[in-house]
Amino acid sequence: MKWTKTFSVIVYIRNMMKKRIWLFVCLAWFPFGILYAQTPEKEEVQKLIDSLVVVARIQGNDTLPIIQLPEVGVVTWKLPETKRDLRRHYRLIHHVKKVYPYAKLAGIKLAEYEHILLDAKSDKERRRLMKQAEQELEEQFGDELRNLTFTQGKILIKLIDRETSESSYMLIKEFRGGFRAFFYQGFARIWGYNLKTKYDPVADDEDALIELIIHMIDSGRL
Repeated sequence: MKWTKTFSVIVYIRNMMKKRIWLFVCLAWFPFGILYAQTPEKEEVQKLIDSLVVVARIQGNDTLPIIQLPEVGVVTWKLPETKRDLRRHYRLIHHVKKVYPYAKLAGIKLAEYEHILLDAKSDKERRRLMKQAEQELEEQFGDELRNLTFTQGKILIKLIDRETSESSYMLIKEFRGGFRAFFYQGFARIWGYNLKTKYDPVADDEDALIELIIHMIDSGRL
C-alpha cells in the first residue's frame, strides 16, 4: 500500500511536470512564431491592405495628398433668457419632432407621384392617379394629421415647403388644379392657415430656430 501511494505521487508529479514543460515550450515558441510570421513579404501585403489610394499633387520635391473630408455642420444653441422663452423653445421642439417626419414623407411621395404622372397618357388618367394617391394618403395618415394641433399644422405647412421647394398651395394647384387650390386656400384661411406660407430661415427668426432643431434631429442630438 505504501509503495502504491508513492508510485501515485510520482506519476502525478511527472504529469504536472509534463504540463509545465509543454506550457513553457508554447510560451517560448509563441513570440518566435509571431516574429517568424511577420516576414517582409507579409508586411508589404499588410501595408497595401492598410493603404488608401488618393489624389495627390506634386509641389517641388513633395507629394501632397488631396483628401476630401466629410462636411461637418456646426450649430449653436442660444439659451433662452426667461423661463417663458425656455418653455416656448421646448414646445417648438416638440411640435417640430411631431410634424417633421410627415414633411419628409411629403418630399418622398412628391418624387414618387411625379415619376408616376410622367407615364400618364392623358389628363383624365392623371386626375385618376392623383385622386387614387389622395385616397391612399387619407386612409394611411388622415386620422393622424387631423389630430395635429393648430401650431403643428402651421409648422407642417412650412416644412412641406422646405422639403419640396413648393408651397402647399402650389402643390395642390400643380396636381389637382387651380380651382381646388383656391378652394382649399379659402377654407384654410377660415381656420387661420395660409397654404401659401413659405419657409425662410434667413429672414424669419422662428424658421431659423426650426432649422436649428431639424439639424439637431438629423444629427441625432434631439
